[in-house]
Amino acid sequence: MLDDKDRAILTELQKDARRSTKAIAKDLNIPRATVHERIKRMMEKGIIKGFTVVPDYSQLGEPVTAFILISFLPNNDVSQRELAGKIAGLDGVQEVHLISGEHDILIKVRGRSMEGIGSLVIDKLRMIPGVGKTLTVASFASIKEE
Repeated sequence: MLDDKDRAILTELQKDARRSTKAIAKDLNIPRATVHERIKRMMEKGIIKGFTVVPDYSQLGEPVTAFILISFLPNNDVSQRELAGKIAGLDGVQEVHLISGEHDILIKVRGRSMEGIGSLVIDKLRMIPGVGKTLTVASFASIKEE
């Protein structure tokens, strides 16, 4: 699917998606046109879904990160995937994952304080039909995020 050149280009973009094709080509000793075409092809195939910015959330007033494990209650008129979609629309929710194990959904949230995250859980998340038991785990520090 991907050869060594594609993987090298992808690695460079993961480090800094703002890098120019010219800079990547120079560092990898690949022609610029080749880098451009390979990036375009990876985008068309869906290997590269998009380019993003990773902000410093503490500077944006949202220094608290937590992970919430959610048990799905299947006796509602909503599927687990539909529930995950509803949860994804809540303010403060950064990531939503369908998982295996004791819980069914894992979400990553950010907020101004633990009280704010608690309000998200109690006043919004637990009010959605299909949400059962929740378990909130606060993050002390993020060592690596992508």
